[in-house]
Amino acid sequence: MRDYRNLRQEEIDVLESNSCWAESWERVQVAENFSPYGFHRVVFYGDIRLGVFEKQVEVSKGFCKHAGINDATLRNVTVGDNCLIEKVGNFINNYTIGDDCYISNISTMETTEGATYGEGHTVSVLNEMGDGNLILFHDLNSQLAALMVKHFRDKQLKDKLTRLINEEIRFSQPERGTLGNGVKIINSKEITNTVVKDDCEINGAARLSDCTIMSSKDASVYIGTGVICENSIICNGCSITNSVKMQDCFVGEACQITNGFTAEASVFFANSYMANGEACAAFCGPFSASHHKSSLLIGGEFSFYNAGSNTNFSNHAYKMGPLHYGTLERGTKTASGAYVLMPAKIGAFSVCFGKLMNHPDMRCLPFAYLLAYGETMYIVPGRNITTVGLYRDIKKWPKRDKRAASSRKSIINFDWLSPFTVGEIVQGKKILENLRQAGGKNVSSYNYQEYIINASSLKKGIKYYDIALRIYMGAVLKRAIKGGFLGKPESTVGEGDWIDLSGLLLPASEEQRLIDDIKNGTVESIREVLQRFYDINEHYREYQWNWTYKMILEYYGIDDIDEQAIQRIREDYVRARRAWIAEIRKDAQKEFDMGDVEQEVFDDFISKLDHEIDYED
Repeated sequence: MRDYRNLRQEEIDVLESNSCWAESWERVQVAENFSPYGFHRVVFYGDIRLGVFEKQVEVSKGFCKHAGINDATLRNVTVGDNCLIEKVGNFINNYTIGDDCYISNISTMETTEGATYGEGHTVSVLNEMGDGNLILFHDLNSQLAALMVKHFRDKQLKDKLTRLINEEIRFSQPERGTLGNGVKIINSKEITNTVVKDDCEINGAARLSDCTIMSSKDASVYIGTGVICENSIICNGCSITNSVKMQDCFVGEACQITNGFTAEASVFFANSYMANGEACAAFCGPFSASHHKSSLLIGGEFSFYNAGSNTNFSNHAYKMGPLHYGTLERGTKTASGAYVLMPAKIGAFSVCFGKLMNHPDMRCLPFAYLLAYGETMYIVPGRNITTVGLYRDIKKWPKRDKRAASSRKSIINFDWLSPFTVGEIVQGKKILENLRQAGGKNVSSYNYQEYIINASSLKKGIKYYDIALRIYMGAVLKRAIKGGFLGKPESTVGEGDWIDLSGLLLPASEEQRLIDDIKNGTVESIREVLQRFYDINEHYREYQWNWTYKMILEYYGIDDIDEQAIQRIREDYVRARRAWIAEIRKDAQKEFDMGDVEQEVFDDFISKLDHEIDYED
């Protein structure tokens, strides 16, 4: 704790000569090297603590003012060193302000009784009228959020997590509102019950009430003009601008919310971008995007997803150009667990994982397009594996991770082929092979539930799935050789089903083990829960090899991976990669021939494909 002293009489005289007044000068305490000359027209109520004011503060680029306090009313306020506070229209009440802060032209900043700072609120996502299923607090990440929502009906787990989160909140919550070091708040109206961490800038906000803003020097937060934010938490590196209205929300690292977007009872994680539209009870996992005024994200779970305007849900037509935001990699779910269809310019299509819309209990064919012609639905299995869009997605998502290294709470695994997706591919290939065996080879189409698969599409689907399987096995084997863990796994963890927990790919058994440990008290804090997610991710390659080793044996019908098998897998891998690139090249040529792509863009893309041979070794 810093040592303070009472004001000296000569300091009080200077303050009073500068039109300053105190309810009691005895309750105004200052740092040892305090100087009163930077204070003008200041009114003090209650207990005041003041640091030193000896430096210049940059208020605009190239324009500096001397630190001090002018034209302000303060009650029960602590101000750190070298701050500039001026033109406070109403008052600052019950606040602790850090060092090097600049506060100018604001109306009110105060902490009131019962302040929560946005922490501990329970919201309902996926079902806007349902019971609360997600607790907002400062250390929330996409994995913990997904776990809570997924297992909401497990009362024992819910009660345990609630207790652990509340303990963390009680341990870390300040007694009153605080501003960290280097905070800038200007031209803003109301800041109430809000914790603002280091190097945050708030410029022109209308109201921040019961919020926590997790800013830092290397991942600062910017809150802009007209923003109204209530009962919400905003994480490092975020930008909230241009009249956004937000209530009961969590905004994860490096998200951008802008241009009048409105959100209620929704969560947005890692690198999401929201503009113009609206979200209600939405679970927006990493890299969720919405750009259009007519977009409403409601009651759904999204990830690696780009919402379009009204019924046009994506920019798939723009695959080589800079406007493309990518295909749906992981899936987009409704509250019932059914996957939605993606209407577009020609029929309706989606990249499908897990379940079909009309049959939520039926496995889907992964990387498939769903096409609607009248009332007839067609499946084109595996087609998206060989598209320009998917190829660009594989390359671009890691590059678009804008989070600072020090603020990456949510875990994102960028592997497009993993035990999670490849497990679906294996099942999809078996489905197609069984359909062909049951229906014969000399038919024009096959029926799969209420859907139709043309014979040519089924044949190509098997081919595309096989290409993906061989690429995956070869890539994992190559990594195992380089990593020195080739051979029979020492553990069985990972051999079963895998899941995607909002960016974290993990064995279902590890999720269940974590749940059991939370219930039985082995995990004793919410930080331990979060650490378990990180530990699981650290062991991803080990668990992946455990799963892939068994898959390789089954695929090739062998008992062990010897030198002969390694050579065969490598040859299959190289052929599959070259076949994959050849198909993508054809897709690019087809798009170029339609006249939608400039020659320079096309040539650049083909050049990148030509360099794919560099990754074979």
